[in-house]
Amino acid sequence: MALSRIVTSLGGLLLSKGGRRFAGRHAGKLALATLAYELWQSRRAGVTRNRPPGGAKPTRQAPRPRWSGRAR
Repeated sequence: MALSRIVTSLGGLLLSKGGRRFAGRHAGKLALATLAYELWQSRRAGVTRNRPPGGAKPTRQAPRPRWSGRAR
């Protein structure tokens, strides 16, 4: 699992004095990066899991006409 790699690297970071200082200073950024990585992994797994059998890509809908913001 990918989470175990993150936990291992953060644990190694917290073992040294400089690593603890770094983790304390950037705790919010580390937490946000970890959350973003987990979300990316879950969405990536969902895309491959929900694909129709045979490996065919789902058909795309026609693009919507763009609105320029100007009144007619």
